[in-house]
Amino acid sequence: MRIAIFVLFLNISTMLSAQEFQCAVQVVSPSIQGTNKKVFETLQKEIMEFMNNQKWTSDVFKPEERIDCNILINIAEQISIDEFKGSIQIQARRPIYNSAYHSVLFNHQDVDLHFKYVEFESLIYNPNNFDSNLVGVLAYYAFIILGMDYDSYQPSGGTPYFQQAEQIVSRAQNAVQAGWKSFESQRNRYWLVENILNEYHRPLRQCMYSYHRIGLDVMSDKVEDGRASILKGLEQLRKVQRQRPGSFYMQVFFTAKSDELVKIFEESFSMEKGRAVEVLNEVDPSNNKKYEKILTAK
Repeated sequence: MRIAIFVLFLNISTMLSAQEFQCAVQVVSPSIQGTNKKVFETLQKEIMEFMNNQKWTSDVFKPEERIDCNILINIAEQISIDEFKGSIQIQARRPIYNSAYHSVLFNHQDVDLHFKYVEFESLIYNPNNFDSNLVGVLAYYAFIILGMDYDSYQPSGGTPYFQQAEQIVSRAQNAVQAGWKSFESQRNRYWLVENILNEYHRPLRQCMYSYHRIGLDVMSDKVEDGRASILKGLEQLRKVQRQRPGSFYMQVFFTAKSDELVKIFEESFSMEKGRAVEVLNEVDPSNNKKYEKILTAK
């Protein structure tokens, strides 16, 4: 009886500790000379604990269901003893059903990272206040990743998480640091979540579902059906491209997917290859040379 209670307690403890992310973090500072680099090691540990131990949703994730992601922070400038500037690279992957393959959901570099950090300072997310630019940036991208992951399993399933990212943007409007305001750039945090939640990007969010849940997830058993679903999803993006050519969210999507799309359609039959290249050249013209490889693949 005691053993059974202990096993039950252990299972509950494991379930409660299994949060949403399995996040690897690296903080590098190759441009910083003559300073105590130990602070960056501490920062790396704090960010990893923040991302992995924070409860971001009300759902229960099993350990094997945690979202695999990576964060790389490059400290380019030390403004003062506790103030830094640099960039943050975020990548998230999604497992594909019945395979060992992981598909990249998000691969983005944000060059507007500017924050203060005192060594051993705990990173605490307060959903009602904007107390720290570093915490705000990390929480923002946590919700963006969650939104994309949920969109890939259910049509528009990520809306609640994108809305939380939008709320962070709203609370950050008085921040002195860049990256949060509409007038600063067309490729920043403000515009990414604005694009995602704007009605004209609904076909792209639908494509996220078609691409993953009824595309990649079925390809282990039905390769042609899965590939056809992916192509059908891509065709929906023509409307987005015609209404908002080269939109930020479209660029983010294809940064994550262009190489994978080449591999997917290289294995297709000739008619489908031609159709895929035609669609891809229209919706993602910046990568047209890459997509030409589909037609020459044997």
